[in-house]
Amino acid sequence: MTESGTGRMLLSHNFDMPEGVFPTLSREEFTLVFTDGLSQYPEINCRQLNHAHWMVEILFSTDIFSPPQVGEFCAQSLVDKRMSQGKTDDSFPDILILAGLKKTPPLSSDADALQPGQWGVDVVETQSAESFLVAMEWEEKTGGKSIEDVFKVERRKG
Repeated sequence: MTESGTGRMLLSHNFDMPEGVFPTLSREEFTLVFTDGLSQYPEINCRQLNHAHWMVEILFSTDIFSPPQVGEFCAQSLVDKRMSQGKTDDSFPDILILAGLKKTPPLSSDADALQPGQWGVDVVETQSAESFLVAMEWEEKTGGKSIEDVFKVERRKG
């Protein structure tokens, strides 16, 4: 478990874009998006993980930031990275930050695995946020859950 006053998010990357439109990000590049993008917030720390699913750990002060605020910062960091790659036309991805608070027992004793009370966050780049959310049945899966349990940040093109 994390210290009181410290929130923990683990990020995975779901790159659902046609080949060649934007470069896929390596684990190192994906980590840099957030270490660089969140560096303006001294109360937020990021590091790369050595885990099959989770790629980045974000530790943040819950006294200063809510989990959805950190999600907003993550979305903006990825938007900034993609804009720096020079394509802001219709091929620009919709970006989703889909987060859920783990309430079930851990699947692993690995220190880099998601633990109860921590946020699992799927960082999604897709051509259509709407289609992606429908395909994964986001509304059905999250209906009736509060912002304390799940949140979604969307950055749609246009």
